[in-house]
Amino acid sequence: MNNTLVAIVIGIVAIFVGYNFYARRIDRLVIQADPKRATPAKMYMDGVDFMPTSRNVLYGYHFKSIAAAGPIVGAITAAALWGWFPSLVWLVLGVMFMGWASDYSAIALSVRNDGNSLSAIAHKLIHPRTRQVLFVFIFFYLLLVAGAFGTLVATTLNNPIVPLGIIALGVFGMLAGQLLYRAKLDLILVTLIAVGGTLLAVLLNASATGAVATAFKNFNAWLNGFAPPKGALITVLDPTRPAGQQDVAITVSLVFWLLFMFAFCYLGAILPIWRYAQPVNYIGFWITALTVVVAGLGAILAFWIKPGGHDVSTFTIPTFVGFGGPTKVLAVSGAIQPLWPMLFVTIACGAISGWHALIGSVGTARQIESEEDMLPVGGGAMFSEFTLGLLSLLAVSVAVTTAGTTSTAVAIGRFADGIAGFLNVFGISKVYGSAIARAAFVVIVITVTQLLFRIMRVTLAEWLGDRAPIFRNQHVGTLISMAATTLLVVSGTWIYIWQLFGASNQLMASLSLLVVTVWLVATHRNATYAALPTVFMYVTTMAATLVTGYNLWVTIFTKQLGKAGHEIAVVGSFLTVAIAALLFVAALLIAVDGVRAIRRYRRQPIATAPEPGRVTA
Repeated sequence: MNNTLVAIVIGIVAIFVGYNFYARRIDRLVIQADPKRATPAKMYMDGVDFMPTSRNVLYGYHFKSIAAAGPIVGAITAAALWGWFPSLVWLVLGVMFMGWASDYSAIALSVRNDGNSLSAIAHKLIHPRTRQVLFVFIFFYLLLVAGAFGTLVATTLNNPIVPLGIIALGVFGMLAGQLLYRAKLDLILVTLIAVGGTLLAVLLNASATGAVATAFKNFNAWLNGFAPPKGALITVLDPTRPAGQQDVAITVSLVFWLLFMFAFCYLGAILPIWRYAQPVNYIGFWITALTVVVAGLGAILAFWIKPGGHDVSTFTIPTFVGFGGPTKVLAVSGAIQPLWPMLFVTIACGAISGWHALIGSVGTARQIESEEDMLPVGGGAMFSEFTLGLLSLLAVSVAVTTAGTTSTAVAIGRFADGIAGFLNVFGISKVYGSAIARAAFVVIVITVTQLLFRIMRVTLAEWLGDRAPIFRNQHVGTLISMAATTLLVVSGTWIYIWQLFGASNQLMASLSLLVVTVWLVATHRNATYAALPTVFMYVTTMAATLVTGYNLWVTIFTKQLGKAGHEIAVVGSFLTVAIAALLFVAALLIAVDGVRAIRRYRRQPIATAPEPGRVTA
C-alpha cells in the first residue's frame, strides 16, 4: 500500500464518490440550486467586483484563489511529523465531508444574500455584535496569512532562477484581460498565448548558470551593495534553523522583491477584477493544473517505469510516526505535537480551509453567472485542490528519508525534488522539472496573496468605513494592509506567525460553517451536513490554538527572554501569543452568538434568508 499508485487510486475514488454521491445530493435536495434565479453578478454588474463569468473561467479563478502554500507545506510537514498514513486519511476524509461543503456553502450563502460577505450576513442573521467581532477576527487572520505568504513569496523571488516567470505572469495576465474582454478573442487562443508565454519565461530562467539567472543574480548583488558588508539591513531570528544558523539577514534585495510583490498585488487589489486578478489567476490555474496532472500521471506510471533505474513510486518515510509526533526531535525544543488536534490544522488546505470561504463569499460568489455553477465551481475547485495536497504528500513521501525534520524552506525544495522525479518519468530533465515545480509553487502563492490584499481592503471598508469614510477608499485600504504586512515581514515575526496560521485558518473555516448552519436553520433546511463539520473543526481548532500558544511561549519566548540580540524574537513571540488569545476570545463570542441564533430560528424559522443591503465596498 505504501506507493504512489495506491494513494492516487484512493484519491480518485474519494473525488468520484464525494462529488457525485454526496455533494450533488446536497446541492439538489438542501440548497436547491435554481438556474432561473437571478444571481448578484447579473443584478449588480459593475465590472469591478460583480461580473457574470463563464463557469470554465470562474472554476480556474476559484481554484487558483484557494490553492496556496497550505496544501504543499502542510501535507509535507504533517507527513514528517506523524507519517504519510494519517496525513492521507485526513486529506481524504476532510475533503469528502468538510472541504467541499465549506467552499460550496459559502458561495451559495453569498449568492442567496445579494453577494454580501460572511460578516454582513452575520450582522443581519445572527447579531450586530457578531459582525464586528468577525471583522476583528478576519482582519487579524488575514494579516497572519499575508505576513506568512508575503515573506515566503519575497524570499523565493530573491532566488535568481525564479523572477522572470512571475514578471511574465503579471504581463500576460494584463494582456489576457484585454484580449478576452475588450478584443473578444477566443478563450482557447488567449489561453495558449498567455500560458505558453509564461511557461516559456519559466524555462528561460530555469538554469542557475544561464544568462537570465545570472542577470538577476548580478542585480541582487548590486542592490545588496547599498548595505555592506552582506547587504543586511537587519538580522532576525529563525528558530526553525539548526543551532548556530538561526540569525537570518533581511537584505536589500529581499526588501526589493517584497516591494515588487506589493506592486503585483496592488494591481490585483484595486483594478477591476476582469482586468488583472481574474486572468492572472486563470493563467496560474493552468500552470498549476498542468504541473499537477503531468506529475500525477508520472506518479502513477512510476510504479512501472523507473527513470534511470531509480524507484520514485515507493514511500521512503514512515507510515506512522506516533500520536505524539517525533518525540526525540520535539524533546530538544520542548514543543508538543499531539496528532489531535495538530494534524488537522497542519494540513490547513487540501482538506478544509477558512480562506476558501472568505474568497468564495466576497470574490467568486459575485461572479457566479448561474446558480447551477455554484457546485462545479466551489465544490469542484476544492476537490481539485485536494489533488494538489495529495501530490505534495506523494512528492515528499518518495523524496524524504527522515521524519520530523521538515521546515517551510526545506519543504519547498523537497516538493520540487519530488515533482521533478515524477516529471522525469516522461524524460523531462530534472533541472527543468524542478524549475517548473518551483515556478508552480510561487505562482500558487503569489496569486493568492494578491487576493488577500483585495479581501483585506474590503474587510476594512465594511469594518471601519461607516465611522471613517476614508477606509472605503480602495487605495487607502490596500496600502494600510500592505504597511501592516511589511511590519510583520521586516520585524521577523512572520516566522512565529506561520505557526499560528494553520490554527486560525481552520478556525475561520469552522466559523464560516457556523454562519452557514444558522442560515440553513433559519430558512428551514436540513443543516446536518454543515453542522457536524462545524462542531468538529471548532473544537479541534480551539484546542490547536491553545497548543500553538503554548509552544510559542515555551520554545521561543521563555528561552530567548533576556538574551542579547534576540529582542525581536521575544517581542514577536509575545505578540503572536497575544494574537492567538485575541482570536480565541473572538471565536468564543461568535460561537455564543451563533448558538443563540440557532435556538431562536429553531423556535421560529423564517421563510427565506434575510437579505442585507448590498455592500458597495
